[in-house]
Amino acid sequence: MTLRFSAALLGLAVWFCLLHAVRADEPKPGENFLRDFAETRGFLLGRPVKAKLTPDGGAVIFLRAHSARDAAQELYEFDVASRRTRRLLSPDAARQGAAETALTPEEKARRERQRVSAGGFTAFELSQDGARVLLSLGGKLYVLTRATGAVVELHTSDGAILDPQWSPDGRSVAYVRDVDLYVYDLAANQERAVTTGGSEERTHGLAEFVAQEEMGRFSGYWWSPDARWLVYQENDASQVESWFVADPAKPEQKPLRSYYPRPGKNNVQVRVGVIAANGGETMWLDWNRARYPYLTHVDWSEHGPLTITVESREQKDLALLEVDPKTGATKSLLSEHNDAWLNLDQDVPKWLPEKDGGGFLWTSERTGDWQLERRARDGRLQAVLVPPAAGYRGLVDALDGEVYFRADTDPTQTQLWRVALAGGGNDATPLTSEPGLHNAELGRGRGAWVHTVQTRGAMLRTFVRRWEDSSLVGELPSIAEEPPFVPKAEFGKVGVGEGFHTVIVRPRDFDPGKRYPVIVDVYGGPHHQQVVAAMRPYLLDQWLADQGFVVVAADGRGTPGRGRDWERAIAGKFGDVPLEDQVAALRALGAKFSELDLDRVGITGWSFGGYMSALAALRRPEVFKAAVAGAPVADWLDYDTHYTERYLGLPQSNAESYRASSLLTYAANLRVPLLLIHGTADDNVYFRHTLRLADALFRAGRSFDLLPLSGLTHMMPDPIVRERESERLVRHFRENLGTPQNRAR
Repeated sequence: MTLRFSAALLGLAVWFCLLHAVRADEPKPGENFLRDFAETRGFLLGRPVKAKLTPDGGAVIFLRAHSARDAAQELYEFDVASRRTRRLLSPDAARQGAAETALTPEEKARRERQRVSAGGFTAFELSQDGARVLLSLGGKLYVLTRATGAVVELHTSDGAILDPQWSPDGRSVAYVRDVDLYVYDLAANQERAVTTGGSEERTHGLAEFVAQEEMGRFSGYWWSPDARWLVYQENDASQVESWFVADPAKPEQKPLRSYYPRPGKNNVQVRVGVIAANGGETMWLDWNRARYPYLTHVDWSEHGPLTITVESREQKDLALLEVDPKTGATKSLLSEHNDAWLNLDQDVPKWLPEKDGGGFLWTSERTGDWQLERRARDGRLQAVLVPPAAGYRGLVDALDGEVYFRADTDPTQTQLWRVALAGGGNDATPLTSEPGLHNAELGRGRGAWVHTVQTRGAMLRTFVRRWEDSSLVGELPSIAEEPPFVPKAEFGKVGVGEGFHTVIVRPRDFDPGKRYPVIVDVYGGPHHQQVVAAMRPYLLDQWLADQGFVVVAADGRGTPGRGRDWERAIAGKFGDVPLEDQVAALRALGAKFSELDLDRVGITGWSFGGYMSALAALRRPEVFKAAVAGAPVADWLDYDTHYTERYLGLPQSNAESYRASSLLTYAANLRVPLLLIHGTADDNVYFRHTLRLADALFRAGRSFDLLPLSGLTHMMPDPIVRERESERLVRHFRENLGTPQNRAR
């Protein structure tokens, strides 16, 4: 009996070993996560995007990918009354069997500025009555009639077509073809040139590079409310340096030329004119362009005059100017000043109808944080509708005597609020409360509104709600795949004084009896937060943590959402303050969570985060023992004017700030493993940056690893590249930081 039992145990042991061997070769839960994440674009493909209400509030028009793993977007309609969704148009149906046309370099560049990586329809425009939809696809324009489903292709001339827009009366469509502005008369089925004489160096109707990349302004022309006139900008790039992007892997292809303005050097010269929609002479606007060379915003709405917002080269002064379109004369309505710099808000001015008392909405940081103001027609301050203490984040819309906006005193969240135009101060009413990131789209009618939300436990969802009580009408249907897990992200605040908002992501099989190597997922720079109450930003962090790390992130000084002084503490100090705060937050987390092994810390990031990662390796090797830097800015003298000069000033008068902020200054200090990753076709942070850093490290006798991403830009849309890059990152940290270790007893 004993022998039989022993044999049975032996057989069971053999069976268990065989079973374990088989299972070791099978995919573990989440093992294919990287491929799934990459092919679904972070589990976003198949989710409704860019939802717009029709003017009567009876329908919501939106884009959605064809499938959860197909980036080609199609056009859909959600009917509010029936709560039914139908596909309005697919790219294949629009082309009617014609072959798909490759994107022009101009369209690729525009999509890069807008961070668009989807295919098919990437944008659409509703006519003012909502009856028709204007779409662009492969350099061709299409008009869809919603009621009948009829699609008409506009017979435009050959050339790159950019930024198509309906005329306010719906009779025409304007667009830029190559370098000039055109209008297409729908009744006559005829295209006509509005401007002529455009060239590669002198374009008409296009937003210049820094407007698109740094100001958040993507249009370079605007219709008058009566559709009789067009305002457009002319860009003279003849004095700007020419930079060329070449693909070393394809030497047979001609390099692409761009006019790239670097700090302290010439910008594109912009002037603005008014021209009849059927062409003719241009009336050029007259303002002090020597003092205010930057055109940041143009507005010509039905409720207000033509206005332009202009800014000084140093970005410390800004003026809102009213324009007389008949003479081109301008006069100031208001001005703003800040000793460090002024942030831009593309939501204002928002002109109000006479039935609501006229005037306009404006935002300002002059009192310490953003506040929403009501201004009279002549620019005088009438009331502060949202005070700085409310944590104002952005304007949604103004409608029928009420203003809708985003705000929260917790910088990791954005909630929706409403305030009466006649009220203000503390009279605002919250519309949402669930922790997360909320936004809204309002129509001109009061039938419904669109509510988008993402939370710590759920991906992006889009709801349609009734206007009167915000009750649910329905949800725009998603066909997206859901992530296989909810990240174990723990949010908190650490540090003394004002402290730092942080997030910590542990492995899903976390063992409290072990100490883990730490990876800092960093950005640390202006206009971006790493710590937000949403699920998607931490999916990759969770996968990374599951490889045997604890991943942490912190938002230090310079990041938005915590007031003027907090953000402007980095003025002239890119190389100091952001890094100091990352170290302080890391040490505070280590003091709070004993499972963090602060003797084994790595750091990784992209763009400004790549700069921060390389800077950490070069300047604080006693803290950071390994780094992966993606698309880092090596020398701020090689980045663009509008971004860099905002924070570091002009190099002619702030040379030390540039020297102290440059990675090249510290190249000889490298003594920890550093992996550099960069797309060779990047036209935002040029590959030149990583090449210059690599050269400086090589000449200093320092060892490093370099991973060039052939043909890729500042984005990483290729699923295979995304997957392999993540695997390479993990290998770098595993080799240099090790694995979890048992706590000492």
